[in-house]
Amino acid sequence: MCHCGSVDQGGAPPVFSATAEVDGDQVRVVVTGEVDMATADTMLQTALREPAAHVTLDLRGVTFFDSAAIHALVRLAQRFPDTLTVLPSRQVHRVLEISGLGEQGWLRPA
Repeated sequence: MCHCGSVDQGGAPPVFSATAEVDGDQVRVVVTGEVDMATADTMLQTALREPAAHVTLDLRGVTFFDSAAIHALVRLAQRFPDTLTVLPSRQVHRVLEISGLGEQGWLRPA
């Protein structure tokens, strides 16, 4: 069964969530669902809400990742140049590979 970015008419849209867990100077943001033009800024703002020296972005529960999501991720990488860690789902990793970001130091293997 493929959930290829489309939603059945009459079906509920995929649930998006972004939650931050703070531990000292580290924040872990767990993101699930679809990150797109409607939700990418929420992902970014959730990561920036808490003052932190290190950010881990856990995207292992993300099912869809578009250009707005990539833009938000690049902004995070610029804000935390040496202290960002991204844990991608297979789909996120594939999108980042296609967009030329697959070799970034902050990206962990899928």
